[in-house]
Amino acid sequence: MPNSMLRTGVFALPLFCSCLSLSQENPQLSSPPPVSVSEISLDAGKPDPQIVEALKQISAKRIQATIEKLVTFKNRNTLSSNDQEMISQGLGITAAAKWIQEEFERYAQACGGCLQVKTDSFTQPVATRVPTPTPLTNVYAILQGSDSANARRIYLVTGHYDSRNSDTLNTKDAAPGANDDASGTAVSLECARVLSKYKFPATLIFLSVAGEEQGLDGAKHFAQMARQEGWDIQAVLNNDIVGGNTTPGDTQQRKDTVRVFSEGIPASAKPEDVTRIRNVGGENDSPSREVARYIRNTAKEYLPKFPPTLIFRRDRFLRGGDHTAFNEEGFAGVRFTEYREDFNHQHQNVRTENGI
Repeated sequence: MPNSMLRTGVFALPLFCSCLSLSQENPQLSSPPPVSVSEISLDAGKPDPQIVEALKQISAKRIQATIEKLVTFKNRNTLSSNDQEMISQGLGITAAAKWIQEEFERYAQACGGCLQVKTDSFTQPVATRVPTPTPLTNVYAILQGSDSANARRIYLVTGHYDSRNSDTLNTKDAAPGANDDASGTAVSLECARVLSKYKFPATLIFLSVAGEEQGLDGAKHFAQMARQEGWDIQAVLNNDIVGGNTTPGDTQQRKDTVRVFSEGIPASAKPEDVTRIRNVGGENDSPSREVARYIRNTAKEYLPKFPPTLIFRRDRFLRGGDHTAFNEEGFAGVRFTEYREDFNHQHQNVRTENGI
């Protein structure tokens, strides 16, 4: 898992760096000066040395430690925020959210307050997978852009920190969620730790959401907030199930790539827009597809041995992820996920059955 996670982290990190550095000119450094990311030209075939250096700072050991820590909260089902027994034991999703917030705050302290650590808390009303009103908290850190002309542009990386076992409503029994999706949360945290050492012209948001397993609830609330407040989100990178399958004997898994899913006709498109897109044959030219292609180009520049696999669908068949919530609000967004999922590792009670 750590090596697969390391590769997924470096897919996200150079995309951030290259997107953000395209418009940077004469960055203003504070004292003591953080590292500034200089202008980059992917066409020149000369990797930016500071981006290369940033990639080297990604730590597989830290990523693994983050995943293992999140597993210790036993059951991160979103509904456990109503479970007073779990809360009293320092377990469940409430304790996990507190720990994630403390990690972001620790990174903020290390960079002299460069990160604004915030929470987006609300009560999720009754729904199909939410039997009673449930407190829900998204945790995020903002690295404000250094260039006044570009700071309004936002690039966001996210993963969900809630988990579940075979029963969507079970808040008591083990639901470790190491791959789904402590792995994606680890990407957000590690990107925050590394990139907080740098300055960028545009703004970065490192996000960890809850409520994904109940119906993308946390991501929907955050995306709607962003739309209502007029945020200029240029790209959403959703990491969900990116740890990689290390089951002994599995010969079909590929550890040198991750799949990148992207929507074609935007979910937010109006009927007249859909007609226009079809008339001009633009189904494959959506903003999300262009983000996916940029990811491929960036990986070619910085990770030539680990090309991502582009999948031109919004998500896997009949399934969804948090990027969908952002797509529905009109934001370009993609999903990173492992090459071949093992369903024995998702939404299951921890057990041994038929030797598995």
